[in-house]
Amino acid sequence: MNFLKSISALLLLTSVTFGAGAQKIVSKSPHSDAHKQLLANQAKSKDQIQLVEKNTFIDLIDDIEPEPDIYTEGWNSKAVNPFKESEVPDTKVIDVRGYFMPVPGKVTSNYGYRARFGRMHKGIDLAIRSNDTIYAAFDGKVRLTAYEAKGYGNYVIIRHPNDLETVYGHLNKALVKPDQFVKAGDPIGLGGSTGRSTGPHLHFETRYMGYAINPNAIFDFENQTTHTDTYTFSKKTYTKARNYAPEKTLAKAEKNNPYRAADAEVGTYTVKKGDTLSSIAKSYGMSATTLRKINDMSSGEVIKVGQVLKLK
Repeated sequence: MNFLKSISALLLLTSVTFGAGAQKIVSKSPHSDAHKQLLANQAKSKDQIQLVEKNTFIDLIDDIEPEPDIYTEGWNSKAVNPFKESEVPDTKVIDVRGYFMPVPGKVTSNYGYRARFGRMHKGIDLAIRSNDTIYAAFDGKVRLTAYEAKGYGNYVIIRHPNDLETVYGHLNKALVKPDQFVKAGDPIGLGGSTGRSTGPHLHFETRYMGYAINPNAIFDFENQTTHTDTYTFSKKTYTKARNYAPEKTLAKAEKNNPYRAADAEVGTYTVKKGDTLSSIAKSYGMSATTLRKINDMSSGEVIKVGQVLKLK
């Protein structure tokens, strides 16, 4: 862990530009003078010394064990998940209009199962610089602000009128307090690298009555918008992302895609011509470093056509 802490002092993610909107963002009013002053007064991080290649940073993030689930672990009277399973409906249509992107950064680590640790990564990680402003994704009321040294660091949980809750982790500082009402787009914290983290990023979760929904099912992070005006929660599909490419495009992509869902079920993949370790790893939601470790491969070892790789 000391090694990872020393590495974190060298990490810097460059700013990321907004993608073209597939749907017009229903944004809020322009920043107030007070907010502009807040941005102007943000402390500049002294840790940002050297630019590290993006893929290296992602590998390091994946090498850290995913955060303990704050909705199920380590809580008593301040239980983060106050819901009973019997109260959660099988399906629920959720209105996701009036949103605001929590940060404009790209996804650096996706939602999904981490085979190495036998645990789900129940949110996504978004690129930021230390002390970048973090914004409320929807109108709502702050339910909890807390600190988790072995996971989320400083974090904020907001409950929204659409019945979603959003979680914002690894903050340098929370700018809100419990029971405070916020509007979508209001500053709620300054991003950082507190808790179990190797460098500045925002860990962002979307929850419905304790269920950690894949944020990619609601938001199109590449285009900085939502896929649709509503999201239908289902206990059977809440872990799945959504893709709204034209059906013909999807069919063609599936036909030409060497990475099949069946491979993930079986737990192996047979290397084909043109494959790289990175391309295979990315297709199954893990880093190249993680895939190497699962297969006991050295850092310089090269994969070969016909080689069978373990995925779990």
